[in-house]
Amino acid sequence: MFIVGVDPISLGVLKPPGEYGADIVVGEGQPLGNPMNYGGPLLGIFACRDDMRLIRQLPGRTVGMTNTVDGKKRGFCMALQTREQHIRREKATSNICSNESLCAVASAVYLALLGPRGMRELGEAILCKARYAMQLLAKIDGITTPMFKSAHFKEFTVNFDQTGKTARDVHERLLQHQVHGGKNIAKELPELGETALYCVTEMHSKEDIDRLAWALEAILEEKS
Repeated sequence: MFIVGVDPISLGVLKPPGEYGADIVVGEGQPLGNPMNYGGPLLGIFACRDDMRLIRQLPGRTVGMTNTVDGKKRGFCMALQTREQHIRREKATSNICSNESLCAVASAVYLALLGPRGMRELGEAILCKARYAMQLLAKIDGITTPMFKSAHFKEFTVNFDQTGKTARDVHERLLQHQVHGGKNIAKELPELGETALYCVTEMHSKEDIDRLAWALEAILEEKS
């Protein structure tokens, strides 16, 4: 079984998982026009290949697109719904509630407004901004970024081992400059050393990225 986790925004520039043999695709739908909301409500997204053994295991209700009897109008109807959600709730595969449905509607509107071309342009903008940030931060003495020789979309690692400062110390000092220093992953991934995970999206301007670099330079020049 080949399961792929994706950032849905990245699919505007990356090959769809179905084209390289994925059986199941999962992801978080929050980037599709939904605010962070301090952790919720959010929505999960998932898909699977055209195999009824997998389709029947999908949580929730599967809705299909069809036509009216006279063939003049497009319509949507329930294509598959497990009976367990009504008669054997303890064995149900999901629990559908209104909050996630509202998030799903917001995501559908977001995707409809962007369209295929807009999704591609959005992905390209994020790639360029993340690349610019990595190149700018890599010029700062003591900083190693990125740590992996691969393509990066939004997130990238920033290591501070050569600076003599911890990722936590740098983050706390950045906050004093009104800059959020990403997520400290030193405890979760100790093998990476004093490392933080930074993220750049379409919401960040060139000035925002320049400010981050300026603040880091100022912090690292300070004496311990």
